[in-house]
Amino acid sequence: MLFNNKVVIITGGGTGIGKATAKRFMQEGAKVVINGRRENILKETAKELDPSGENIMYVAGDISVKSTSAMLVKKAVDTFGGVDILVCNTGIFNPTGFLEHNESDLNNYLDVIVKGTFYPSQEVIPEMKKRGGGAIVNTGSMWAIQSVEATPSAAYSAAMAGRHALTRNLAVEFAKDNIRVNAVAPAVVETPIYNTFMSEEEVAQVLPTFNDFHPLGRNGQPIDVAEAILYLASDKASFLTGVVLPIDGGVTARLR
Repeated sequence: MLFNNKVVIITGGGTGIGKATAKRFMQEGAKVVINGRRENILKETAKELDPSGENIMYVAGDISVKSTSAMLVKKAVDTFGGVDILVCNTGIFNPTGFLEHNESDLNNYLDVIVKGTFYPSQEVIPEMKKRGGGAIVNTGSMWAIQSVEATPSAAYSAAMAGRHALTRNLAVEFAKDNIRVNAVAPAVVETPIYNTFMSEEEVAQVLPTFNDFHPLGRNGQPIDVAEAILYLASDKASFLTGVVLPIDGGVTARLR
């Protein structure tokens, strides 16, 4: 198995891409600690993925608060002995015109996405150094690479661009410590994030209209992104660091 006895922390791990990623890591032999704000969701996910409770733990809390990251790392170290891999997967998304954004909107995006990468990485890197290296994989966004007229998202895109910048900066700074830092940049992926600003009926109507937005003719699924995350975290990608990998069905190929 690719990750036998490796210890993985996944933020935003209760649903969508994070949940799919946790499942795949566990299928490949890893021990996993997931984080999110909603304890009930984390508890349900943990029970679903491992009814025994032996291979998955959760820590509920706001990832924009530094102490949450400290608790996450402590849980991983105390329970499983250390940390090998971090997946920063937190995100919020609600298409909003630039002039309609308020101060609270901007702060929320920066908190969840930028601080939600900065603080976990700060806490986990010292533990990775103790184990001789590790891997960080950040869930970025195609919207940080290419704007989409149908979904105005200036604050979201700016925050995700910050996550991409952190990916490249940490990759260079900690390469000497054998810590690789990469990111994935998904296009439209069918996850519960769309239910945060649309009804179930609206989601069912709107999401299929984006299939043709992707040259491959379909929206992404959480497993598509999860498989890419596992690849970047694995020894198969041992010579890759500082990469932002589009997982977008070919959308950004139009830029080249």
